[in-house]
Amino acid sequence: MKYRFGFLLVIIGLIFMNSCKMEDVKKKEVLFVGTYTDNGSEGIYKFDFNTDTGELEGRTVAAKIKNPSYLAFSPDGRSLYAVSEIDNYKNDDGSITTYRIKDTSLVKLSEQSTYGANPCYVGVSDNGNLVAVANYTGGNIAVYNTEENGNLNAKPQVIDHKILDSTKQAHAHMASFLNGELLVSDLGLDRIKKYSELEESFTPNKQKELVLAEGAGPRHFVTAQNGNFLYVINELNSTITVFNKDEGQYVELETYKTVDSDFEGESYCADIHLSPDGKFLYGTNRGENTVVIFKVDDSNGKLELVGRESVKGDWPRNFTIDPTGNYVLVANQRSNNIVVFKRDGRNGTLHFVSQVDLPSPVCLKFY
Repeated sequence: MKYRFGFLLVIIGLIFMNSCKMEDVKKKEVLFVGTYTDNGSEGIYKFDFNTDTGELEGRTVAAKIKNPSYLAFSPDGRSLYAVSEIDNYKNDDGSITTYRIKDTSLVKLSEQSTYGANPCYVGVSDNGNLVAVANYTGGNIAVYNTEENGNLNAKPQVIDHKILDSTKQAHAHMASFLNGELLVSDLGLDRIKKYSELEESFTPNKQKELVLAEGAGPRHFVTAQNGNFLYVINELNSTITVFNKDEGQYVELETYKTVDSDFEGESYCADIHLSPDGKFLYGTNRGENTVVIFKVDDSNGKLELVGRESVKGDWPRNFTIDPTGNYVLVANQRSNNIVVFKRDGRNGTLHFVSQVDLPSPVCLKFY
């Protein structure tokens, strides 16, 4: 009888210990960070993010690579694509490296040209069959087919924006696949170009482009879950422009300032994201050094200013919302730190939780 009772206690203890371990695992998410490497960084870093406390822990170097300024995962989570924002890989081009992910460790598969200088963005299609890279200085986009192991085909389609305008200088800044189309924001042309796939290559869409204000500098964009609204953050004039989808085409709805009217000095927008429930829109201001917060009217897509939160650092670039939707993490390039905010899901506001030091962080991606 005593033996049975003791055995039962051991079993209960093991179950309790395992449940605690599972709970610990559930509370941690893996964060990969892209950086610029001219300030002491070694490349791509990995952190454990504690979703209970909001702390970043266990910093390690995931991959040594030059200027991995943007990262993207394949939909199946087996591959990571990282650009090197350089202009001297081959023939004045940048490069993109494909990594295989094994238990959150990165194993390099290949590195190849992006066919343009200073690549700054990677977009992956929903099915993982296509990867698009925006080359900022090159003014073009490289669209790769993926192979079975996640590697990129060595002969991409290159879409050149430099030939589109003889008075402006093309600067492709974001390339994203959306509902079977390829959308590319070009900061230099003040346009978002639209392409459709036809016979395994991309050609100009029926609606060839969305036109932004002269000198706006469209940088990044995000769409509402229903696809009816497109939000574009404009780097050069510090605004967000809202487009409404009408009979398959986007029509400009309204434009909003991202910096305070009393702010004096230069400021440049960087990144933009919607909250998981689509009720709030966030954007980063480099110079004012804030995250601007808007409430979204889901019936008409219009925005209402909630406020601005200091990023507790200098020159906020990319930011991300964690998988729980409860935290916002901001990469401050010049102050060399990543700042964590608790997000109020009811009113959208942000409250400082913690920060960690890291040289020149510019891209945050949860795995």
